[in-house]
Amino acid sequence: MKTVAYADLTYPEIASLPRDATLVIPLGAGPYDLEDLGRKLKADTLVVLPAIPYGFPGAGPGILADLGVGRGIFRRVLLGVQRELANQGFKSITLLDGHNVRQLLSTDAFHLMESDSPTPQGTEGAASSPTPLPGNMADRIVVVNVGHTEQHGLHLPLSTDTIIVQAIADGIEAAAPDRLVCLPAWPYGVSTHTRQFPGTLNLGGRVFEDFFLAVVARLVQLKVEVVLFSNAHGGNHSFLVNVVKHAGEQWPRAFVGTEYLHTTGPALDAHRSTTRGGMGHGGELETSYLLHLRPELVHMDRARPETDFISTPNYYMDWIEGGRLIANPPWTDDTLTGIYGDPTPATADKGALWLRAAIAEKVELLEEMREQHTRRKAHRAGQASV
Repeated sequence: MKTVAYADLTYPEIASLPRDATLVIPLGAGPYDLEDLGRKLKADTLVVLPAIPYGFPGAGPGILADLGVGRGIFRRVLLGVQRELANQGFKSITLLDGHNVRQLLSTDAFHLMESDSPTPQGTEGAASSPTPLPGNMADRIVVVNVGHTEQHGLHLPLSTDTIIVQAIADGIEAAAPDRLVCLPAWPYGVSTHTRQFPGTLNLGGRVFEDFFLAVVARLVQLKVEVVLFSNAHGGNHSFLVNVVKHAGEQWPRAFVGTEYLHTTGPALDAHRSTTRGGMGHGGELETSYLLHLRPELVHMDRARPETDFISTPNYYMDWIEGGRLIANPPWTDDTLTGIYGDPTPATADKGALWLRAAIAEKVELLEEMREQHTRRKAHRAGQASV
């Protein structure tokens, strides 16, 4: 039996998949016996979607087991992913359930296949390592890593954002193992602007916000005091800001923050060859990252520069949207292949440099968050004693 990782394909390859292909969405940490699943489904080929790593009781080891967000919200997450696949014309979608999720859902809206015979083989999108649950969570910063499954032009896979944010997470956790807990990269984000290109799985802004606000609620219940959303996809940003704002109102004694995107410090300009406009989406930065992290998924023979997009002083695209104007015009106004930027100067060496810089920048940011939180607690204590 053959398995195909959906998110490791480019969008033209997604477009060419048979719409009666058997799609599988693993729920929680595997590993799962995909050979056995293929036999049960009578499928010669399984197209495996990124695993949904948490959001229900018992999703995985350590802290993942305690991140259940509630029946209604989790159902909306699953319906969101399933809806996007159905909108693309896929007809056979199975949720691979090894964690008794069926009991939580209690609905006929999904086709669930229970698995009780895990084997050493992995599942696409599973966490790279178990996430521990320390005895005192108040001493740890929790990093919620958010990627996406989204088109990245003709040359990069849909998993680009998730691969990058997971690599940064692995690096910062290795740098500060006693101070951090990194959740596995969440692979379903928000894209309101790339539906013209097959493969992108838009969870929907309201579902995304409600889900992650519920995750913060669970973390606060577990006595976590500092949370950073590490973001790899620009479309997630405004919705993560809303999560952070609501979290600050609901749990003012926790310190919850986010950032626009990874790799936004001085190192961004230090290693680039392109001028402004070369970085936006699938350009020099992300292509360099993938050439370093997963070169087998990069098709440089298909890479094409797309920098002739509409820009004005108050609205332009580079790695982040620049200028004082905020807008969301159709991407097809500016791009034929789905990217913003120039991937052709990308190299694996640049990707390695940017990864090291992103890890160092993130560790510095996390220490600043810890300082902010410590000083604020001391300030409150001083006010209370007056």
